[in-house]
Amino acid sequence: MTASDSTVQCWLVERSFGQRNLVTTIYATPDGSRYHQQERSSTALRTGSGVTAAIDVDEEKLQPVADEETRERYATEAERTAEQYEPDDPI
Repeated sequence: MTASDSTVQCWLVERSFGQRNLVTTIYATPDGSRYHQQERSSTALRTGSGVTAAIDVDEEKLQPVADEETRERYATEAERTAEQYEPDDPI
């Protein structure tokens, strides 16, 4: 995956399993300043496209990260994920 002018490559920084069989994934920019959150059913993840190390996100769909601690954590996790996986690798 390569980002275009209107998209940004974001890396998986958090995945959680919640109520109602939902999986929440958070992808963040490499500097941790912006993120994109998705919720999908675990069934959809098993039968459709899975979770990959990185995705390209439209700029307008990115949200700012509110606090410095979370920004630092997201930046650290994005860097770790990028070092260990290729963007299209399922994780």
